[in-house]
Amino acid sequence: MVFLTIVTKNRLPILVENIDFLKTALFNTMKIYKFHLFAYTIQIDHIHCIIKPKIINDYSNIIKSFKYSFSKNYKKQYSICINVWQNRFWEHTIRDKIDLKLHLDYIHYNSMKHSNISPKDWQFSSFYKFVKHNVYDINWCNFIDAQNITSLYFE
Repeated sequence: MVFLTIVTKNRLPILVENIDFLKTALFNTMKIYKFHLFAYTIQIDHIHCIIKPKIINDYSNIIKSFKYSFSKNYKKQYSICINVWQNRFWEHTIRDKIDLKLHLDYIHYNSMKHSNISPKDWQFSSFYKFVKHNVYDINWCNFIDAQNITSLYFE
């Protein structure tokens, strides 16, 4: 599995308001590259996710395809020619269960970090998937949980 951070150019706050373009980009990319979206959060200007590609080295092509699909629809909708995404991205190969847990916590804490919104109230993440599977309690990310996560930085 691979943890990824993808950021808009100059931190343009366009992602949440264009969630349908993101969904389309994801489904288009999944048709081309076989991968499982394990966890995610979408903020206004960046995305954190953990994916499990069928071919581990495909993650760079997956991101390229995803960015292209989103950009194509976004540019068409708004009749613009700007570059929507930063050229680079952050990737980290998940090493073990502890590493996975740290990155899952970071993903689901992200709404608190950037918007001061509890994970249970942030609709643009996989938090409820993990509540359903008993990884998190619905009220996860209380003061103590947040203290343990604030030292993590994956952006």
